[in-house]
Amino acid sequence: MSKFHFPNQTNFYSGKVRDVYSIKNNWLIMVASNRISAFDVILPKAIPYKGQVLNQVAAYMLEKTSDICPNWLISTPAPNVALGKRCIPYKVEMVVRGNLTGHAWRTYKEGKRKLCGVSLPEGLRENDFFASPIITPSTKAEAGHDEDISREEIMAANIVNEDDYRQLEKYTLALFERGKDLAAKRGLILVDTKYEFGKVGNTIYLMDEIHTPDSSRYFYMEGFEKRLHNNEPQKQLSKEFVREWLIANNFMGKEGQTVPEMNEEWIQTISKRYIELYEQLIGEKFVPQELSDEETEAKIVEALRQVNAI
Repeated sequence: MSKFHFPNQTNFYSGKVRDVYSIKNNWLIMVASNRISAFDVILPKAIPYKGQVLNQVAAYMLEKTSDICPNWLISTPAPNVALGKRCIPYKVEMVVRGNLTGHAWRTYKEGKRKLCGVSLPEGLRENDFFASPIITPSTKAEAGHDEDISREEIMAANIVNEDDYRQLEKYTLALFERGKDLAAKRGLILVDTKYEFGKVGNTIYLMDEIHTPDSSRYFYMEGFEKRLHNNEPQKQLSKEFVREWLIANNFMGKEGQTVPEMNEEWIQTISKRYIELYEQLIGEKFVPQELSDEETEAKIVEALRQVNAI
């Protein structure tokens, strides 16, 4: 993805999926690329329209949850671009789970009955609902793998102070409840997701993306109970199918492992799955948009002018 340079730019950061530009230390430009990552590794091939899907789903969901928690987003000047407030981020990700699946299930299957300090009951099956959603935070690593951490460890290490952390928990559970309601109206179950928060002054803001296929897992509601009863895999919309493909090809991001070859057919399959989630979740036909770098830059500059950033 092309690297831009904007007036009053003070910093640039290239993440696993997004390129982030700081403007005057007050605003962020976040450009969602078509890169795809799994197990904290950027895979070698880009996925067509993935950045647009992520950006537009996130913008839709931020608007639908703005009454619960202030969020960073100001505008989306281009299909894969967001402009918003620059926050001081908390160094934790608030992972919330409604079902025993993914990382939680892998941990449970190993015989462990505690995840991030949360006790897990005996007798659960893969994909069972928890009695109520659980929060299983992780550290936000600058490089390498994020690590599981408990709320007690977060407070003991003063990563987040107690009052703020309690507020993050309240926001997390309320946002997850709203996400589940929005998904249910579209025939989906929001299984798990993560939220990132930051501060501007004394105000906590919801940051980054929410309820997208990169940060969340969705199951189809229709047939869920039957598949659960028969111990069959759930029909899902998420990035988990990419992780499962990597695991099946002996890659989990560990030292010495090699990313398997991604052929064109597989790349198109991933792209179609992202578009499927957009259409199922938003209830609108996905309209691919392709802008040149020059057009994208011009739209971003105009958006910055509108907030007096330049």
